[in-house]
Amino acid sequence: MPASTPASSSGTASADDPAHDLDLIVMGAGPAGAAAARVAAAAGLSVALVDKARFPRDKLCGGGVTGRSALYFREIYGEDIPAHLIDTKTSVEFHAFGHSLGLLPDIPPMHLAMRVELDAEMQRRAIRAGAMDLSGCRVAALDLAPPALSLADGRRLRAKVLIGADGVNSIVARQLFGQSYDRDQIGFGLEVEAAPGPDNAAAPLRIDFGAADWGYGWHFPKRGSSTIGIGGVLSRNADMKASMAAYLAQLGRDPSLPCKGHHLPFGEVHKRPGHGAVLLAGDAAGLVDPITGEGIAYAMKSGQLAALAAAEAIAAGAPASALRRYRRRLVPVHRAMRQARAIRVLIFSPLFRPAFVAAFRSSGRLRHLYMRLLAGEIEYGDMMRATLRRLPSFLLGAARNRGDTTQPDQGA
Repeated sequence: MPASTPASSSGTASADDPAHDLDLIVMGAGPAGAAAARVAAAAGLSVALVDKARFPRDKLCGGGVTGRSALYFREIYGEDIPAHLIDTKTSVEFHAFGHSLGLLPDIPPMHLAMRVELDAEMQRRAIRAGAMDLSGCRVAALDLAPPALSLADGRRLRAKVLIGADGVNSIVARQLFGQSYDRDQIGFGLEVEAAPGPDNAAAPLRIDFGAADWGYGWHFPKRGSSTIGIGGVLSRNADMKASMAAYLAQLGRDPSLPCKGHHLPFGEVHKRPGHGAVLLAGDAAGLVDPITGEGIAYAMKSGQLAALAAAEAIAAGAPASALRRYRRRLVPVHRAMRQARAIRVLIFSPLFRPAFVAAFRSSGRLRHLYMRLLAGEIEYGDMMRATLRRLPSFLLGAARNRGDTTQPDQGA
């Protein structure tokens, strides 16, 4: 692997050294960036992990840590998520468009975390592996060819490869494509961190399909709080705040609770996640599940794959081949995103909605498949095959609902 000059033996940048030549710069130290930095540093690359925030820092997110996320955490960090960071639930209550779909009392473990704690743990592990800690550093200028950035304090970093893991409002994506996301496709979420209910320890997770148009609501009861939110495709929700107030009232909570909002790349995948030696990972690459809105699992996985592609490209003496290598590794993830978008039409389209509700309510197998999907035990291809077996009944239900001449809504 080509030699490079580390910032310091401790992995922390020195203010006395204004220039650094590195193998890899990672912008953003959330789950995608921390995973990328950890994997790259463990592979022997010199890595700068840059984030404008200092950790721990608040992060607006439900904090659902699925079995898939736990599996990827173990792959990347070599051990399970520390138990003190998570609450574990083994039951979930489903609702859809005002209908109860029942309680599943024996699901694969689903974990809940506070992102302020979980993200700080992953960032610490990346630094411990040898990545330079450049948290609390604002980027003043970014160059993509060759990758380099200037920090507000005057330091300049140069690298062979850059990974943009800087979230949905990615500076790197904006510089690559002119915008970080397509407003017609982007999702939006609102969330409150409410006081815990008296039964939070035993309460199941709650998922409400349709709490927002082409989206869902969630109630995650944790030890110290209740995380409540809704998310859906932004262009289909003219008044998300009203939907949030209605959802809080439905849960017996104060509809006027102050909430925070954020954009959500709800399956709006960047088909070309970068250019040459510049890669995008996590939310910056649009890798959020189009149905569940889960982003942690694919953030970690894409960060891992981007780091492996970068290491491979650098070892071959061809940093510009990083994107080609990364895209090859991302094929299964992109395939899952496409399959999820197809299934999303059957769940959220008004034409198919009654048939979906009926099938989900009556079929314990379908509900368990959904939870096994979240657990990482099966992939969207398995869910797609199960859905296709039910397609005739969906089509029949759609015909009864709207009439045979009505065409499906394809706006997913």
